[in-house]
Amino acid sequence: MSCIFCRIGKGEVPATKVHEDELVVVIRDIRPQAPTHLLVIPKEHIASLWDLENEALAGRLLQTSARVARAEGLERGWRLIANTREHGGQEVDHVHLHVLGGRALGPMLPGSHAH
Repeated sequence: MSCIFCRIGKGEVPATKVHEDELVVVIRDIRPQAPTHLLVIPKEHIASLWDLENEALAGRLLQTSARVARAEGLERGWRLIANTREHGGQEVDHVHLHVLGGRALGPMLPGSHAH
């Protein structure tokens, strides 16, 4: 299989892993957009969040995201991003979540406000 995230999950491609269990692997992004930028990746190949129907796995991805954010010391806050499909900016056709933190990230969209 040529999917880079499947190959990382199987240990065929080197990556800086910060967590791994039977369902999920977490690696450091090779092009970080923040001081902390992790990718939370299911080992099972699922093309995008659009295709994720396994509720237990979805929960594990969220739970693992929070666990690694705590382990990275992101108590001041962090952002979780799931780019989905072409218009959502997804670059690798394997569902993955981005955990970003380590600095103030600001609003997601110009003019948006947290309420």
